Amino acid sequence: MKKRPAVSVDPEYLKKQKASLMRTHRQVIYLNDSEMAAVCKYCELFKVQTKAAFFREAIMEKILKELEDNHPTLF
Repeated sequence: MKKRPAVSVDPEYLKKQKASLMRTHRQVIYLNDSEMAAVCKYCELFKVQTKAAFFREAIMEKILKELEDNHPTLF
């Protein structure tokens, strides 16, 4: 079986893609004691390493689900 030559990706494309994924908009949330305790317990129980990623994923999952459920209809 012959090996195929490696396909190189355009460096400019990679640079643009990386720039588009860079997070530049900061958001701050405040939690009360019971909310923070629940988050800490969840993270400990499910071995969540990064709370920022956890919050980001949870928020985006909720947003995308709401947008999908409430998409415009014609009639």
